[in-house]
Parts: sequence; structure tokens; C-alpha cells
Amino acid sequence: MLDLLHIENIAIIEQADITFRPGFNALTGETGAGKSIVIDALSAVLGQRASRELIRTGADHAFVSAVFSQIPQGLGADMGIEDAEEWLLQREIYADGKNACRLNGRPMTVTQLRTLGNRLLNIHGQHDGQQLLDETQHIIYLDQYGRYAPLQAAYSEKYSALQEIQNKISALQMDEAEKARRIDTLQFQINDLERADLQAGEEEELLQRRNLLRNGEKIISAIQGADYCLNGSDQSDGALSLLQQAQEQLSSVRNMSESFSQLYDRLEAVYSEVYDIAYTVQDKKDEFDFTPNELDAVESRCDQLYRLKKKYGATVEDMLAYLERCRQELDQIAYADDTLALLQKKQEKAMQAVLSAAEALSKRRKEVAKELEQKILTELRELNMGCIRFEVAFSPKKPDASGMDEVRFLMSANVGEELRPIQKIASGGELARIMLAMKNVFSQQEEIGTMVFDEVDTGVSGRAAQKVAEKMARISRRKQVLCVTHLPQIAAMADTHFSVEKGVSGGRTFTKVQELTRQQRREELARLTGGLQISQTMLDGAEELLAAADDYKKTLA
Repeated sequence: MLDLLHIENIAIIEQADITFRPGFNALTGETGAGKSIVIDALSAVLGQRASRELIRTGADHAFVSAVFSQIPQGLGADMGIEDAEEWLLQREIYADGKNACRLNGRPMTVTQLRTLGNRLLNIHGQHDGQQLLDETQHIIYLDQYGRYAPLQAAYSEKYSALQEIQNKISALQMDEAEKARRIDTLQFQINDLERADLQAGEEEELLQRRNLLRNGEKIISAIQGADYCLNGSDQSDGALSLLQQAQEQLSSVRNMSESFSQLYDRLEAVYSEVYDIAYTVQDKKDEFDFTPNELDAVESRCDQLYRLKKKYGATVEDMLAYLERCRQELDQIAYADDTLALLQKKQEKAMQAVLSAAEALSKRRKEVAKELEQKILTELRELNMGCIRFEVAFSPKKPDASGMDEVRFLMSANVGEELRPIQKIASGGELARIMLAMKNVFSQQEEIGTMVFDEVDTGVSGRAAQKVAEKMARISRRKQVLCVTHLPQIAAMADTHFSVEKGVSGGRTFTKVQELTRQQRREELARLTGGLQISQTMLDGAEELLAAADDYKKTLA
């Protein structure tokens, strides 16, 4: 249930706090006063789309927060949200398009906020009835009501399997000229890559070898210099020989004291290490042998790999993978007829599975459709549409992602008239009531605790308006209802009544939201009935509306 809505800098609302109550909450006010802006703010804090134009002129950001209570257990468990007695949802909207969203102080994305919002509250706008005119939506309405998810999942799985097979068949089916062109292309690419005799990891080795070869003279000079220093030459001793001579000099005094003995041992260790280094350098000198021809060969191979990479892949490994794919595709084309025959047999079995699942789904849909028809008819008769007939009509179609059913809602609003598509005969008021009836039927299956109606009474008047008011009162006994309305019958039925007023202060327009007392409600209902010139007769009529609403609500209790 929505307890509190706080708004800052949304359109012409500078700041407002609205404390909603359980039951039926109504918002009324002059056209353009900002009633629907309240709903826009509520939509924003629930993660719906909110543009920067929503920010009040002169402000750098807008802020909305909403407090919800009586949260069903586990409502946010799949999102890692722990149960709490209250949820505080917050959203800041900045002029640069950025958003900051939080739940109980915890940051979250707009998408996460929208997911939670859809579980907490259902908003029915004045244009939602137009969706009824789109027959592609009718099957969606039916499926939402039916809740036969396992049957839909079974069908979707089998339909996806059929599509996969059909895609494979389509890939194999090509005319002979196209097949010949593709074979030539694949064979050329395979030959091109096979001639290169690619080896995994060779590029790294080539690059390392090329680097050595390009610096060959420098490396040889360095190794030879090191070898000369360590091993010397015929004319001079190297470090190794000199260390050996030093060791011989100390050997005669090594036993005279502990310090000489330690010095001798250290020199012996150094000699052993230098000896090892000297022979390692000698090995490097012997093994590093190259010719200019080797460098040319390595450079040529690197250039070849570079050219191939431009055509077949970024690395040798990628090119080898591409080669394997080409071979596989060539094999598939070569054996396409055999593969195609096998796939066509699989397609037949998959189609039978799809048709079987579609029939099961269709059967369940038709059972649910009869139930939905009766419930909607009951709702519509309570909305002063006693002569209406409503039917969910089915017609077959080629199986697609939704099944093999075309679903249309048909109606007849008058006695003696045949059933026809809704968009051809329903008036604006009838659309509003049909949509209200459907919303009420669907809401009985949902855990959503709050329903919002934004001027859904457009086109409704007289007895029909009274019936809509009574319907909302009945809905509000099991769910919290928020309704923006311009009809006195509906406003009179509310348990809590808010007035939305627009004014000017300091050269700026602002909107104020105020909860009305009983006396203020009389005056507001009189204004809704007769405009600005309020007479005693209008006030008395408003009092009668309030009294009649009170009497009706007692019957609901």
C-alpha cells in the first residue's frame, strides 16, 4: 500500500507531500491544475520513463520518494532485497539526463526500480483503453489472465526447436549456381590456408627470432666481449684465470687463520659461479649462429602471416579455427542432400510436437476464455452495461511464437446487434468501462496492493458514472485505489479526497495538493457539478451525493 508520496520540482509542483489512506483515494481539480502530474511523479519513482522536461523550470533536478507498507513477503527476494515493514523508494532526475535511484537508501538501477514498481502498483491511464482497439493485444490479455505458464513454456521450447531445424534447412537450401560459387570460394580459402602450413604458436616464436636476428651483430659483439673478459685470449688472462691465480695465492695461507680460510672459501665460491657463467657464455656464442638468409626467411614468413591475418583472422589460432569452419561447411555442402533429408525428417517430428503443444495450449485458452467472458460480463453489467454481450473469439493460424490461435474480443452493446470487433462499435465510455472491468478481473489474481486510475472515466456520465464509482468502491475494499477524476459521483465515493489546485506566487505557477474535510468536499463536489458559481442547491446536491456514497459503502463493509 502507498502511504506517502513526496514530490519536489516536478513540472509545476514545487513541493508536495501526499499522505494516502487505505481504501479509495480520489484526486480532483481544475483542468491543468496538475492532477495527472501527481501520477507522472508516481510513475517516475516507480521506474517508468521520465524525461528531463519533467523537471520544474529553473531547477537543476527533480526528486520523488514514495513510502510503501504491507509489503508481501519475498516480493524482492529474486533481486536480493530483504523483507521489510516499509519500502522507501527514491528517484532523482537531473537535467543532464542522469538518474539516482534508491530503495531504503540502497542504490539501484532504473530497471530494478521499474521491476519493483510493477510489483507494487498498477497504473491505468486514460489512454490504456485504446489498447483494446489493437487486436494483437487481445491474446496477451487472455494469457495474462490464464496463467498457464507451463503450457506456454512447453510450447515455446518445442517451437524454438522447430525454428532451429528450419534455420538449418534454410542454410542448406541453395540453388546450384550459388552452391558452385560457395564451393569455389571455400576451396580457394582452404587451399590458401593449407599452403601456409600454419602452426599454433609459431607467430610468437617468429617474432622473437626476428628480434634476435635483427640485432644479431649487437648480440654477437656482446657475447664475444663477455667471453673475452671471462676467458681471456692467448695474449692475456681473463677473469676466470685471474680468479684462479688469486685462489692459488691464498691457498698457502688459508690454514693460518680463520679469516684467511673464510676469504679463500669465498673466492672459491666466486670462482665456481664465474666458471659456470663463462661456459654459459661460451655455449651462447656457439649456438648463436645465423645467416642473412635466415633473417630474410623469417621476415618473409612474418609478412605472409600478416597478409593472411587481414583475410582470415587476427591470430594464427583464429585462422586455424576459420580453416576448420571452412572444411566443415564444405563437407556440409558436399553432403547437403543427405543432411537435408535427415533434417526434414526431424522437422516433421518437431512440427508434430509443436502442433500437439499448440493444441494443448489452445484447449486451455478456450477454457479460460469462457471463464473470462463470464467474469467480464458480470463486471460490465455492474457498470450499467446490462445489454452487452462479450465474447473471446478464436480462429486458427499458422503456428508462431504465441501458438496457433488468433484471439479477438468481440462485443455487442445493444440488443439485436451482432457481435463485432470492439474497435468498430465501442464508444469512448464503453472502452473505459470494458478496460475497468478487465483491470478488476485481472487484479483479483495479482498481489499488487495499489491500483491507480488516471481519468479513466473520460466519456462516462450519468448512471454509468455512478456504476463506475460503485465499482471502484468495491475494488477499494480489497486493494488501495487512487483515482484522478472529474466526475462528482466518483469523487463522492472516495474514502479520502484530495484537491489539486494551481496558483501563482512570486511570478511563478505552483500546484498545491490538499486533503479535504467533509465541508471542503461538499464545496469541491459542487464545483465539479456546477463550476465556479456555487449555489446552495449545488451544495445540497453535493451533500446528497456524499450521503448516498456513505450509505453504499456501508453495504460493502
